[in-house]
Amino acid sequence: MIKILHADDHAIVRQGLKQILADTPSISVTGEAGTAKETLELLKKGKWDVLILDIVLPDLNGVELLGQVRELYPDLPVLVMSIHDEVQYAVRVLRAGASGYLTKDSAPDQLTTAIQKVAEGEKYVSPSIAQRFVFEMGTDAEKPRHEVLSKREFQVMCLIGSGKSLREIAEELGLSAKTVSVHRDRILKKMKMKHNAELIRYALQSQLV
Repeated sequence: MIKILHADDHAIVRQGLKQILADTPSISVTGEAGTAKETLELLKKGKWDVLILDIVLPDLNGVELLGQVRELYPDLPVLVMSIHDEVQYAVRVLRAGASGYLTKDSAPDQLTTAIQKVAEGEKYVSPSIAQRFVFEMGTDAEKPRHEVLSKREFQVMCLIGSGKSLREIAEELGLSAKTVSVHRDRILKKMKMKHNAELIRYALQSQLV
């Protein structure tokens, strides 16, 4: 039996996933969470074979949570589910340590296949994402501007994009305000921008926050 912990802030999505998996006796959703905080609390209390994680949660960016899960539970397979079918999102979460990436409009049989594969230690991406990845690699498509950022710089950019001040970001990341300011300056330079407003607009348009 593959035990699933499902983290998604929409109850209707969690219920739908349970209904889809109801016909697969070897897979069972035994835990649900609507926030990053709830997810981490449940991970402390129970044991699961796969974490299915939405990339957007109300209290923490899914990529940020993924990083924490990887540090605390390095052997737990994480399957990210998202409404985004752009290659950049799949690449981002796979680099962050996800075992798989599945779009929410995928067919039910793809969901069960993805769960089984990541539970066995394999990687999985939606066929539509895989096709796009091959196509974009073949056409040498331009990478998103934020791909040039380091992991920490990406964190800071997302927090700026969410409207937080440098002081608030410093407190959240456990850094000094001066260090955050240095990161901000590097981000602006790398992304060829001049003001925070441009970062906020970019983050919103790219649906990173």
